[in-house]
Amino acid sequence: MKNRVFFSFLLATVVFSTNVFSQKKKQPNILFIAVDDLRTDLGCYDSPVVKSPNIDALAKAGIQFNRAYCQEAICGPSRASLMTGARPETINVIDLFQDFRLNCPSIKTIPQHFRENGYETVYTGKVFHGKYTDDALSWSRKPIRVKASGESEEVTGGYSLPESQLMYLKNKIALESKYGEKMIRENWLAKGPVTECADVPDDAYEDGQNTNSAIATLKDLVKKEDKPWFLGLGFHKPHLDWIAPKKYWDLYDEAKIPIATQVNPPTNGAAMGLSESMELRVGADVPKTEPFSPELQRRLRHGYYACISYVDAQVGKMVQALKDSGEYDNTIIVLWSDHGFNLGEMGYWGKATNYELATRVPFIIVAPGVTDKVKGQKSDALVELVDIFPTLSDLAGLKRPAHLEGHSLVPVLKNPSIKWQDAAFSLFPNPAMREWAARPYTPPFRNSFFAPLIKKIETRIENQMGDKWDREVFEDFVMGYAMRTDRYRMVVWKDRRFPEKEPLFVELYDHEKDSQETTNIAMNNPQLVKKLMVTFNGGWESSLKGYKN
Repeated sequence: MKNRVFFSFLLATVVFSTNVFSQKKKQPNILFIAVDDLRTDLGCYDSPVVKSPNIDALAKAGIQFNRAYCQEAICGPSRASLMTGARPETINVIDLFQDFRLNCPSIKTIPQHFRENGYETVYTGKVFHGKYTDDALSWSRKPIRVKASGESEEVTGGYSLPESQLMYLKNKIALESKYGEKMIRENWLAKGPVTECADVPDDAYEDGQNTNSAIATLKDLVKKEDKPWFLGLGFHKPHLDWIAPKKYWDLYDEAKIPIATQVNPPTNGAAMGLSESMELRVGADVPKTEPFSPELQRRLRHGYYACISYVDAQVGKMVQALKDSGEYDNTIIVLWSDHGFNLGEMGYWGKATNYELATRVPFIIVAPGVTDKVKGQKSDALVELVDIFPTLSDLAGLKRPAHLEGHSLVPVLKNPSIKWQDAAFSLFPNPAMREWAARPYTPPFRNSFFAPLIKKIETRIENQMGDKWDREVFEDFVMGYAMRTDRYRMVVWKDRRFPEKEPLFVELYDHEKDSQETTNIAMNNPQLVKKLMVTFNGGWESSLKGYKN
């Protein structure tokens, strides 16, 4: 009898202790890593050139999504959509100068949702875009700022080298003298060289500084043992300009870097589908209208790859700091890029398109307790960046806000080979005429050194569209809606004021036979277009294959 009482007491003590432990165990932390303008040029995505050992290791620790797509291939709209879990037209953010908070005052963001559920939320670097950082509602505290090391040189215009700074200042003075300071400043037309290779420490540039600050902030967060945290770390590279410390340039032999071989726009493609590489041409040492020489193309790719390796090194430092903190096993890590980038493919350098290279992005999730048994696997499911919000909510055990327009990817994280949704959706307003910030070109901009390119673009569209051409309509209202299915990419060009009307133009690319999207086959396959339009018209809500999500 005494033994029975003793064992009953012991069992009750164990149960009580277990319950107390369960209650004290905090929710998973979130390390939220954002990368700017990064296409799927990484070792883990089978790049034969790029050296990215730390991101590759992260992919092996979790699940890599091979077919993830942004909602619009430009920073502001992509990030506003991802961070609110709503699509660009829903929040009315389709260019860089629209504020989701003014358009949708009560909408919740990812960090705001976590903050309201007891998380400490903080960020360093570029998570939202530009000034639209939503500091008041999304973030609960400021990061700890770490000063650059004494070895770091002064940075002017983003440059470390005196010769780069001088080129920047001379170009700025010359442009302001010709066009006026206001026009040059408002249109970001004053640049120095498009690349810089300087023998400086990582923290000479902002991505290294922000990583050091994120690590210091992490250490401070860990002190609050009972409170989970959401830590955002946003990298500015490999966004232009392609500037990175010399040691990352030294990882590559420029003479051996391959350049694009598919250098023509798609045959029979939409004339409004591609612009004229204006974002890159604004560089002081880049031709304004002429083609790029092979030597220049190799230097540009070299710079882009060096920036990727620079960012990769910072990711490695951040993940190692997380491991050192003791919080790694209770932290969900998500790494994403806001959109891809063409590096000369289709004859275009930039991101502002509805095609595969600009809309497909790297996307990796490490979720302890969920991905452990399948870590290192790669999923070919069609997923979207708008899926991040519901996924993180589910992983943290939070109720999802009602406004979300994506699908939770938890089933995919548990079973990466699962059959998932039928299509992923993106959009971009007339890239040829709105590459610059995805907004119509202002009259002063039209009279800049880009005037010949703008004339070339508009003539090209007018020749293709005939009597449908109206500059105001194409500038302000024509939208390209892209849909990626397992096999096809379709781009439907419409006047977005009249969504029920027939498209102005349709593009269709067969990725089974033409993965580089060289030839539009829509005109020769009307029945296939009709069939795909059923899926397109069904939209994102009907694209999921039978899962309640």
